[in-house]
Amino acid sequence: MGLLAGSTVFLLTLLWGTCVVVGKCDLGPNREAVDLTNTKGFSLTGTGITTDVQTSYAARIMGLSVIPFIIAQFPKMLKTHHGQRLAVLLALIASFLLVFSYCLYQVFQPWIQRRKLAYAKHKHVISGILRHAQMQALGRLLNDDGTPNEDVIRKLFRKIDIDESRTLSRSELHALIVGINFEELDFDRMDAVNKVMDDFDTSRNDVVEEEEFVQGMKKWLNEAKRSVPASGAFSKKFINDFHERTRQEHDQLIDRSDEAVESVENPGWCIAKAVGFLLLGAAIAAAFADPLVDAVHNFSNATHIPSFFISFIALPLATNSSEAVSAIIFASRKKQRTCSLTFSEVYGGVTMNNTLCLGVFLALIYFRNLTWNFSSEVLIILVVCVIMALFTSFRTTFPLWTCLIAYMLYPLSLVVVYILDYVFGWS
Repeated sequence: MGLLAGSTVFLLTLLWGTCVVVGKCDLGPNREAVDLTNTKGFSLTGTGITTDVQTSYAARIMGLSVIPFIIAQFPKMLKTHHGQRLAVLLALIASFLLVFSYCLYQVFQPWIQRRKLAYAKHKHVISGILRHAQMQALGRLLNDDGTPNEDVIRKLFRKIDIDESRTLSRSELHALIVGINFEELDFDRMDAVNKVMDDFDTSRNDVVEEEEFVQGMKKWLNEAKRSVPASGAFSKKFINDFHERTRQEHDQLIDRSDEAVESVENPGWCIAKAVGFLLLGAAIAAAFADPLVDAVHNFSNATHIPSFFISFIALPLATNSSEAVSAIIFASRKKQRTCSLTFSEVYGGVTMNNTLCLGVFLALIYFRNLTWNFSSEVLIILVVCVIMALFTSFRTTFPLWTCLIAYMLYPLSLVVVYILDYVFGWS
């Protein structure tokens, strides 16, 4: 349990902070890291790293992975010995359910990515139509107070309604979309027309009436306001900001999509090789587990250092060395994509610690009818995971000063565990 707690704390503190230091680049005017640019030295606010949105999702999954710890610890929180065995069983089930769910997420992630890319394209089409409307000098689509300008929206409707039938047909919508410059965005125009029709044609009569168009445009403008909350006054620049935001979201997904579908030669051999390495790794772990535990105990007895601190400090450095080296190498390339991969790997490692590794540990406790008495370890895992999950789940840019927070959590964890175990006698 000391190794599990130490590994999680090591990944989210020392390794996380080091990856920020190694991968830092200059932060541009939009507060995003500029790839391969490092001219500001060790400026705490002028340098940092930027990851993609998918990495923040991995951090949220990591935050959810602490649920089994809470379940197992619940009777201890209530200061009762009743139901402890049931709590361990429920935590065991929850651990393996989370592992299964996490694996399913990884399997279906390419499908999810395609759906997100399709939505990003549709959103970019929406922003392009809104920008086109303003460029036609029809007026501002939003009033000063942020409410949609119905007069301008109706002017746009009459401009698109070429045959003056007071309805918009698919051919008229197609003519509108074809006439808009979407830079280098590659998408099916007819598919875009179908999506616009789905958004606007609420009566399902295959044409868009004027009131349907007004309501649909209002919905789009409200979506724009949610996407660009920091635009301030609702000027013409607001629509341009929304258009630029949707283009960036689309480009980020394109980059990840290209990475996801990258082909490999001889996939059958790659699968067999991967399975072989997994089996070899499992065999090595099984063969050396007992000698490792004996070595820790013997070293602890010889040095009079509590075995928990050896497993909490020394063993995580050894067992996570390969993961740490690969993460630092990727981060040192100073690109957003490699930084995203680095931190996704860190969050994924913590997630597997909190689910699969804990599940195996809980299985041993349950089936051998052992006692769950790891309050200090659970508390420190919860504190570090929750702090880092909240800190990394809702932002994508991390200035250099953020590494100081991660570094400070490591000695703080050691001090808290020592005080709880050896002063308050929790263990």
